[in-house]
Amino acid sequence: MFALTQGSQNVNVLFRLTKVDQMKAAAFDYIRPDTLEAVLEALGRVGDEGRIIAGGQTLVPMMAMRLVKAELLIDINHIQTLAGIHLSNESLSIRACTRQAEAAASEKIINKLPLLAKALEHVGHTQTRNRGTVGGSIANADPSAEIPIVARCLDAKIVALKKDGERQICAGNFFYSAMDTALEDTECLTEVRFPIWSEEVVGSGFHEVSIRNSDYALVAVAAQLATDFGGKCTRAAVAVGGCAPAAVKIDAVEKALVGKPLSDAAFNEACGLVVEALDPDTDVHATAEYRKRVAGRIVRRVLEEARAEVYEARNE
Repeated sequence: MFALTQGSQNVNVLFRLTKVDQMKAAAFDYIRPDTLEAVLEALGRVGDEGRIIAGGQTLVPMMAMRLVKAELLIDINHIQTLAGIHLSNESLSIRACTRQAEAAASEKIINKLPLLAKALEHVGHTQTRNRGTVGGSIANADPSAEIPIVARCLDAKIVALKKDGERQICAGNFFYSAMDTALEDTECLTEVRFPIWSEEVVGSGFHEVSIRNSDYALVAVAAQLATDFGGKCTRAAVAVGGCAPAAVKIDAVEKALVGKPLSDAAFNEACGLVVEALDPDTDVHATAEYRKRVAGRIVRRVLEEARAEVYEARNE
């Protein structure tokens, strides 16, 4: 309880600090290395008592609420080799500190990885995209976050570096649950490598449903399809977020679509397989039944979006 005196008047205004007002992070040390070697040395020294910070869009609030505690905060923003977007014949590599806004505006991503470009339109708000990083979203691993869903859909490779060397982790083996991944305490996530499909005719779709615009999605779906010039599906990938501890890739969809024309009947079968594969929980935001029903509707929507792109590409 506190008392405030206004001017010369003996007016006491009493108020009580709420839990939110009282929230602040526990004491921590902070360093800003200039090299990856220095980052890895610090991680090797402090282990699970250290946290890497880049955009800080999730970590800082979590520390303020004392849901996460760090003895040492390691700022990697000044390491130039951790920023940038690089294109090869087989993949598009996004370095960990690349801002989400930069990725959304990248012609390389728009032209070569349109599924990710579509997903980035749904990420947070302008302000958070200006600070948030691609690597941070992957490391945070929220099951409803757009970038991890696309990574899961396309089987992206997450590159992790520690003193002993580098390893690549397939997205299917990387995400466990929110803020829980295969990344070790002494590793730094350095980049994400998204494969570029080699097929000439490719279409993609992304959509999500949330309570408010830019909120985390209740359900989100990413899909990508490829066909031959005769119209038969040669490759398909669908991933769903918000319905499990981590984004789920529905492998049965590929089996249902490949070798067939992209017909409504094929899409109906695929939607049924997705709903059958999902086992979401009920929480304060939505029931399990609602999530399954919405997931089926969204899968149909993104498949139709991808099909429209395929037809347009074939007619060019």
